Amino acid sequence: MRTRILTILLLILTLAACNMQPQGSSPASAPSATPTTVGMGGMNMASSATATTGNNMGGMNMAGDDGMGGTTNGMNTPHMEMGPHMHMTAPRTPTPADRARLDQLEQTARASLSKYNDYKLAERDGFKQFLPNVPQQIYHFTNYRNAAAEAFRFDPTHPTSLLYKKVGDGYQLVGVMYTAPNRFSENQLDARVPLSLAPWHQHVSLCMPPPGQEGKMLVANPQFGLNGSIATKAACDAAGGIFYPIIFNWMVHIYPFGTAGN
Repeated sequence: MRTRILTILLLILTLAACNMQPQGSSPASAPSATPTTVGMGGMNMASSATATTGNNMGGMNMAGDDGMGGTTNGMNTPHMEMGPHMHMTAPRTPTPADRARLDQLEQTARASLSKYNDYKLAERDGFKQFLPNVPQQIYHFTNYRNAAAEAFRFDPTHPTSLLYKKVGDGYQLVGVMYTAPNRFSENQLDARVPLSLAPWHQHVSLCMPPPGQEGKMLVANPQFGLNGSIATKAACDAAGGIFYPIIFNWMVHIYPFGTAGN
């Protein structure tokens, strides 16, 4: 059952990312309460419902303290804005030191990871494609061992995910995704990747529909899901849904090898 729920959540997250629209001018604030953590498939999901802890299956976390998460360097990536279901780090003014740090990170990534332009080599080295049969602008090949390790260290040569564009019958490497624990402050995130050039984000305020009604997330103008109109626990409870203050951890996308555009 947990695996089925996780798969549905990940599918909705991917569809939301592929169809993301500006969410209006009112920023979403970070959840104020510390969420309960549910370990599912190495990903931990923060739920307002009573949860079982410790069901780790691989290192990625949905709002736990180790794991997955993504955003962008802002220049070469799909447009993202703060909104009811998206919490982003606060804007900062870039400095020469920030630019130098990001340049060094990208150089390090290119030197160590360019070999993975051969996606089959990436698969042999433990990067597993996420939702291969769902059309996406960017495909994530995730290494769950790296995802778990990012809770404790930052190593640009061991990203949580490699990012690919579909090219013909294969894939072209364009970027990497790094993650950080949900507990991290913005200064801690900035120490890994400069926020002024690569803002991090979290997916927040998810209302899942009642069990067995997952199709309600895929209708036009949905109430549920990451494209849904419901963004508070009170409204979710009233609709009979299950509310998750945060799903996944902090995440950031960097594109040392190309761009995210088609």
